[in-house]
Amino acid sequence: MPELPEVEVVRRRIAPLFVGRTIESVRTTRPSYFFLTPPVTLQRRLAGRRATALERIGKYLVAELDDGGRLLLHLGMTGQIFASDAASRRLLTGKRRRAPAQAGPFRPDRHTHLVFGFKDGGPRVLFRDARKFGKVAYLEPGADEPRLTKLGPDALKADGRALYEAFRSRRAKIKTVLLDQGVLAGVGNIYADEALYLARVRPTRRADSLTRAESLAIARAVRRVLMRSIAAGGSSISDYVQPDGQDGSYQETHYVYARTGEPCRRCKTPIRRVVIGQRSSHFCPSCQR
Repeated sequence: MPELPEVEVVRRRIAPLFVGRTIESVRTTRPSYFFLTPPVTLQRRLAGRRATALERIGKYLVAELDDGGRLLLHLGMTGQIFASDAASRRLLTGKRRRAPAQAGPFRPDRHTHLVFGFKDGGPRVLFRDARKFGKVAYLEPGADEPRLTKLGPDALKADGRALYEAFRSRRAKIKTVLLDQGVLAGVGNIYADEALYLARVRPTRRADSLTRAESLAIARAVRRVLMRSIAAGGSSISDYVQPDGQDGSYQETHYVYARTGEPCRRCKTPIRRVVIGQRSSHFCPSCQR
């Protein structure tokens, strides 16, 4: 699932293709749970509109529109937002992904649920999601969106003192608490594992057992791994692709995530995997306490 770094990379790369351009057409697939706003309403509301800004709030992208409305986009587990001239093997599915790489740009398929065309005739912007866990919604001017208002502080601004206070009242395992978007917005499975490794804290520790110093270390580690991943273009493990079709490269330097049985980069102890709250968690049994 794309997490904060991947969404931030998409925001930075797609903004020049979206902000300031007038939308001429909006093509959609049929109504489904992908659309929080019905497709016909999206087409009516967005045609002729111009995005004035593109922000990231946690794992959400929010486009500010010139009519005061907003467009909410969430990548879900397998969502991909990219330019119409992108070419990537990750834009293929199933058996097709094992075929030779595409010779030319991606051609919209049945999983391409949203296609923005622009009056200037330049590259289109596409939103594709094979599993439809992504979301799109038009927000009326001044309307609140519960998905946004319930989010905690952005993880890039993780504050150790605030985390310590949040941890003190929680008996759940620290990995579970870090995944709570109301505590810290943007952190998912990959970067929770990576941050806990850097902070030398086991994911199985109860949150209320953490000291102030450990909480400060976790906050620093969260910021560090997120910034490193953004600089590397994110982690391309399954479906995530940058808007130009390129893979991110941060997965090549993961410390623990998806490295079960491989040697710890510090001490060479084999990395272990446990399941916490139905999610895989990876850690070094020697370095993390």
